[in-house]
Amino acid sequence: MSTPTSTSSATLTRTLKLPSLVLFGLAYLTPLIVLGIFGVIAEATGGASPSAYLVALIAMLFTAHSYGRMAVTYPVAGSAYTYVRKSIDSRAGFLVGWAILLDYLFLPMVIWLIGGAYLSAQFPGVPFALWIVGFILITTALNVLGIKVADKANYLLMAFQLLVIVFFVALSIGHVVGNSGAGALVSPEPFMNPDSGFGAITAGAAIAAYSFLGFDAVTTLTEETVEPRKNMPRAIMLIALIGGGIFIVVSYFTQLVHPGGVFEDSASAASEIAVQIGGQLFGAVFLAGLVVAQFASGLAAQASASRLLYAMGRDSVLPKAVFGRLNPRFHTPVLNLIITGTVGLIAIFLDVATSTSFINFGAFTAFTLVNLSVVFHFVRQRRAGNMLNPLSYVVIPAVGAIVCAYLLSRLDSNAITLGLSWLAVGVIVLAVITRGFRKAPPEMKATEEVAA
Repeated sequence: MSTPTSTSSATLTRTLKLPSLVLFGLAYLTPLIVLGIFGVIAEATGGASPSAYLVALIAMLFTAHSYGRMAVTYPVAGSAYTYVRKSIDSRAGFLVGWAILLDYLFLPMVIWLIGGAYLSAQFPGVPFALWIVGFILITTALNVLGIKVADKANYLLMAFQLLVIVFFVALSIGHVVGNSGAGALVSPEPFMNPDSGFGAITAGAAIAAYSFLGFDAVTTLTEETVEPRKNMPRAIMLIALIGGGIFIVVSYFTQLVHPGGVFEDSASAASEIAVQIGGQLFGAVFLAGLVVAQFASGLAAQASASRLLYAMGRDSVLPKAVFGRLNPRFHTPVLNLIITGTVGLIAIFLDVATSTSFINFGAFTAFTLVNLSVVFHFVRQRRAGNMLNPLSYVVIPAVGAIVCAYLLSRLDSNAITLGLSWLAVGVIVLAVITRGFRKAPPEMKATEEVAA
């Protein structure tokens, strides 16, 4: 994952082809997260977690199509902020940028919370808060020193995660066959059972969307992509499809091993299942893989969040004296790293379901508006005398906007309250920096590069 610290006027080199883009996007998704939050989704859906991922995948495919249309229209290092600003309005773009900030500011907290939940379940004698503080202190110290996870390390980490996932699925299949026979491998119950229903599945899908966060990250590499108008839309769609396929398959077989959604501790359910299917040795390997993945992901997420705050401070969107400063010794945004670390302490008081829903509030807000930006672009082009395909630029994105808005409404009530409060603060900030909405807000020039 790339986390540039400043905007450069140099021309980016087009070297990335379709396979590299797909690998980057899959590495960003952190495939092992499907097991990290399996118990939470299974509990929310009544044991129908694959259906939740299927619904989330459908929503993501509509949105991926819209990101692809915008990437073709604006073949620059882009993001939801850029697309909405250019297609709808600069003020709406600012609020989307504010929603993206919600994701990036609180994402490290959620990552540390999931890692802490698994470690706390494995070592119940250690206070949960100690794990959270430990994650925060170590990652903040490393980020202050300027140590970052390189893209190649991310790919190696992804390979390790995929290996753990393959073993997990293989052991799950062996466990099911050994206990119930090969015929038990094909069952509709993981998708629908008496304890699940449409409402429960969509509520689970609203949480499951957390696993897809970052499928659109490759849009920030548009200026480094060979034939971006062709390869970028394909890459976005392939990342969503492959990632969603992994999530559905893994959750299906895991749900076969443990039918239903009742666990001793839903936040760390997959760790118990790993021991059940592979014994203590595999349980230890699984826990180590999950914690390493969460640590590396948290390290990169905190680095990105701190640099997004720095970019917004430097562009005077946030107070420059606080957020737009680099430490003269380490050349890193130390104060922003401390701020994100402090925000991470909130994890001590939250559960995994509420925290992931909170993150998804910002994501669904951005996704909904990206879908709408395609429709606005269609209308503007039609007024200019250019006819675009109505199916591609109106029907599909409109359906995507409706689905994303519906999933947004299915989030945890506490998450909706927190999310709306965050947007209210954004409106106040917007009013201040635009002098009562009388002028356009400052352009977040570096947000496009960092928000990946």
